[in-house]
Amino acid sequence: MNFWHSLDVPDQYGRRVIITGANTGLGYQIARVLAGAGAEVVMAVRDLDRGQAAAQRIRDQVNDAKLRIIHLDLADLASVHDFAATEAAAGPIDLLINNAGLMLVPSRVVTRDGFESHMGVNHLGHFALTAGLLPALLQAEAGRVVSVTSIAARRARGLDHGLGLTGTYTPMGAYSQSKLAVALFAGELDRRLRATSASVTSVLAHPGWSATGVPGRPDDRPGPTVRFSRHVTAILGTSPRSGARSEVYAATAPEVDGGSLIGPRLLVRGRPRAVSLPRAAADPDAARWLWSESVRLTGAEPRPV
Repeated sequence: MNFWHSLDVPDQYGRRVIITGANTGLGYQIARVLAGAGAEVVMAVRDLDRGQAAAQRIRDQVNDAKLRIIHLDLADLASVHDFAATEAAAGPIDLLINNAGLMLVPSRVVTRDGFESHMGVNHLGHFALTAGLLPALLQAEAGRVVSVTSIAARRARGLDHGLGLTGTYTPMGAYSQSKLAVALFAGELDRRLRATSASVTSVLAHPGWSATGVPGRPDDRPGPTVRFSRHVTAILGTSPRSGARSEVYAATAPEVDGGSLIGPRLLVRGRPRAVSLPRAAADPDAARWLWSESVRLTGAEPRPV
């Protein structure tokens, strides 16, 4: 745990934490650290076998780790609603980390509900999940939602109102749009929470250029551009252990303000701190439109009261 001492991770005993995509990459590292700090960690995973294996690795490192492994498929709204209903009924939730995601799926694919896959998993699935869990977050003394964006969001000049289903498809374009949507949602959620003086805060984080282990599809047959991008990232990106520092800081540091974006000091590497939002992510009109459209598409709405 020496690597994390510089972040001064506060004691997490008595706190219930939900982390999506907790079986690999950033999510696994976050689960390991928060379990080591005493939290009860709900590892929300699509593959239960991989989730159980990841939990065992954490138990091998952390004595008395309090872990639960629960199935969640963010590409299926029925799965999201079932998970949220069960976990919200289990009592207060102190921390929700919307970490799971898809990256650079080579061709346009739709989810079970007909959403472009990046947008469906990275944004819309987490939007519905947050809506279902917000009542339990409001029961906590100081709940927090951490949403994970990417430096790729800076590539997007504005939000695509087709949400990836129309026009020319490129893997990086679709990924960038989904991460812009995550940032717009987190900002709008924070504004709505503040307007009601809610006890919950909404925070953004990005890991910098990190080899996060974010998957495409197992059989996605990537083209040369995607293969090259994945290869370069694997070589030059920071490790998931390093990239996870931003999310851990955003999740646990008491000085982090709602609406903040936490990332490495130089956008790529370094100690996490508050950094500037991408210009397109600071557009309140786009955020309000996206909120309304997300409610229409998912049938769910995060309600601060």
